[in-house]
Amino acid sequence: MNTILISSIRQQAVRLTLSVHVQLILYTSLCALTLWTIYFTTYPAVHDGMHSLRHHTLMVSCH
Repeated sequence: MNTILISSIRQQAVRLTLSVHVQLILYTSLCALTLWTIYFTTYPAVHDGMHSLRHHTLMVSCH
């Protein structure tokens, strides 16, 4: 009985994880987090490389 319940829960978790909606939400969140990190970083190597892009997209002024 307990093994059947665990197997059923595992199958439900796999179905939820592999659903298209969950994948789209995770992908969108990852892209947003990556862009946020690139645009607002103060790490000199990344900041200098992205400096002109930040000004050209009018997203972030850094001065």
